[in-house]
Amino acid sequence: MSAGVLDPRAAAADPWRPRVVRVLGAREEIAARGATRAVVTLQLERDGLAWRPGQFFEAGVWGAGEIPISISSPSGLDAPVHLTVRAAGTVSSLLARRAPGEAVSLRGPMGNGFPLEAWEGQDLLFVAGGIGLAPLRGLLWEVLLRRERYGRIVLLHGARSPHDLLYPWQWDDWRARGVEMRLAVDRGDGEWERHADPPRIVGFLTTLFPLVDLDPARSVAILCGPPIMIKVSCEELARRRGWPEARLVATLERHMKCGIGKCGHCLVVDRWVCMDGPVFRYDELRAMDRIEPPW
Repeated sequence: MSAGVLDPRAAAADPWRPRVVRVLGAREEIAARGATRAVVTLQLERDGLAWRPGQFFEAGVWGAGEIPISISSPSGLDAPVHLTVRAAGTVSSLLARRAPGEAVSLRGPMGNGFPLEAWEGQDLLFVAGGIGLAPLRGLLWEVLLRRERYGRIVLLHGARSPHDLLYPWQWDDWRARGVEMRLAVDRGDGEWERHADPPRIVGFLTTLFPLVDLDPARSVAILCGPPIMIKVSCEELARRRGWPEARLVATLERHMKCGIGKCGHCLVVDRWVCMDGPVFRYDELRAMDRIEPPW
């Protein structure tokens, strides 16, 4: 795959006008089991679209509605659009059942995305809770296409159980390209914890932080996951691990709805998460938190 260019045309698409694209393929990432919902990655026609890592599309099924979904693939122009969807509601369940050849509507891309150029020469720490790895996958993929521009890459991924860990089929490739992985699950299954590769623990994601030996002064931590995970992780890194607040960056995936600042669903103080975000530095989130919790 070509590394491509972070194309400024990503911001030029008409946010009001959906386009119809076809499903090229679908991969079940996590099978539905008990309380666990199915997670599927759709591969969609590119149709000339370009974006920045961290942006999202409003993806929909005609007659049912649309939902915001972060893009989990890089912006190289010769690859399909990847959207990883958890079948949790009406629209997401319909999207997760889309078969090759069927149609999906897309509006966007939307949002600000990650400032990748500003991070060149830095070490990167990815902190992903559960399906929060999906938005970070596109960023990680983009970084790996430009591997020589960045320092060490450390990925901490946690979930409720081994069954809920995301993209295990890609771990070997990521690690072969220099990604240092650490895993955590809330509950083991008696077998998973017996393996030592990648390194893993049974416990909360934050219990992996002592295993990270990056220099906070020349590193950036990027976080995505449940709101409480982001809040606790940022507090732990800033207050106990010495990370500057401006070097902690989170994407607030659960706040968005319409994507264009009209519905008011994602308004926090004076910031529209769908337009001013979804990517924010921790110092920005702290300033918002003094008035209204952004979590």
